[in-house]
Amino acid sequence: MKLPMNLPGPKARALVERDSAVISPSYPRDYPFAMDYGKGAWLWDVDGNRFLDFMAGIAVNSTGHSHPEVVKAIQEQAEKFLHISSDFYHVNMIELAERLNEIAPMKEQAISFLTNSGTESVETAIKLARYHTGRTNFIGFTGGFHGRTMGAVTFTASKSTYHKGFYPLMNGVTHAPYPNPYRPIIERKPGEDYGEAVVRYIEDQIFRQIVPAEEVAGILLEPIQGEGGYIVPPPGFFPALRKLCDKYDILLIADEVQSGMGRTGKWWAIENFGVEPDILTSAKGIASGVPLGACIARKSIMDWERGAHGNTYGGNPLACAAANKTIDLIKREYLKNAAEVGQYGLDALQEIAMRHPSIGDVRGIGLMIGVEFVKDRNTKEYAPELRDAVVHKAFERGLLLLGCSKSVIRIAPPLMISKAEVDEGLEVFEEAVALAEAEFLK
Repeated sequence: MKLPMNLPGPKARALVERDSAVISPSYPRDYPFAMDYGKGAWLWDVDGNRFLDFMAGIAVNSTGHSHPEVVKAIQEQAEKFLHISSDFYHVNMIELAERLNEIAPMKEQAISFLTNSGTESVETAIKLARYHTGRTNFIGFTGGFHGRTMGAVTFTASKSTYHKGFYPLMNGVTHAPYPNPYRPIIERKPGEDYGEAVVRYIEDQIFRQIVPAEEVAGILLEPIQGEGGYIVPPPGFFPALRKLCDKYDILLIADEVQSGMGRTGKWWAIENFGVEPDILTSAKGIASGVPLGACIARKSIMDWERGAHGNTYGGNPLACAAANKTIDLIKREYLKNAAEVGQYGLDALQEIAMRHPSIGDVRGIGLMIGVEFVKDRNTKEYAPELRDAVVHKAFERGLLLLGCSKSVIRIAPPLMISKAEVDEGLEVFEEAVALAEAEFLK
């Protein structure tokens, strides 16, 4: 067992104090990690302490920290020019859009609008869906996280905190329950997949009692929920949802900001469910940490006219250079690694769960894994204090974790992480779980 570090160190404490004086208090800092530098799956704080990274900047640092090939691509572009704006042309932007077309989960040619973030990609998708369909309403899902700008935050329904103080939100969004197999809330018919039951609820209840299907422009959701708890829907959900969208000419919009770019061992999480979206949003892992996003749509859908939508920094040359190299690396080695090491980690966590009564569920695909903590496995009562204790005790022992939902810890390391590094991290993780159980499960 690693001895607890004396955290935060003096340099970190000084930075935290300086931060509190000048940085918005809205940022949800969980523990005082003050980064100095990182390499691969490892990080060092300003006091020289080393940490293993199991959260990758919230699934952003897909190729690891400061991958030399990504750094070189950025440096080479920086020597040429830093910015030209989306009013003009440059090769990195065009090449990135060509590559996104190649990996997009659609048979039809894909067209991209490049953005600076996930929330901007979602805003683009909302506007595009309204423009293309001429309709104004949408279906979102409870537990979803889509960003914090006004349109995106209206869809976000993982915490009421994201809405508090900001009403009225955007009109026209109705939420359905996301099909959480561990915590079902809708009654199923005999032989019915729980995902199919949720789709039936949308058609029978929402479309008949709240909003007519003919008024719905799109259904926006995460193929695997991120902030909502790393929830993997049942296998029948997406086929039934795609059928529903086709029936009523509704656009299926996949928010792959957190689940995409190889995190599940496939380019996009929705590919695990055998259906095609009409619009897809991406960001986070697309450029290895450089701010970039994309709204990717079927060519027949991205039909808006010149000037209907735009931005200044979209397609930034530095970000595009980083994204092109990121795609190279994921395609060459990290897509396969995410699938293999992800399954290895999932199997190991399921074994750990057998030894710890506080772990109610372990779920995930690839390197997108959620561990849900409960006070009692029979009642499934949430255990947020115990979860938080695991996160903090792991930090004290050199492992960076982040929680999500009410009592879930997400395991989302860089896609290049090795099995040996997973083993080392899970050893610390289990130590932290055992200590938290001793404190909270009396």
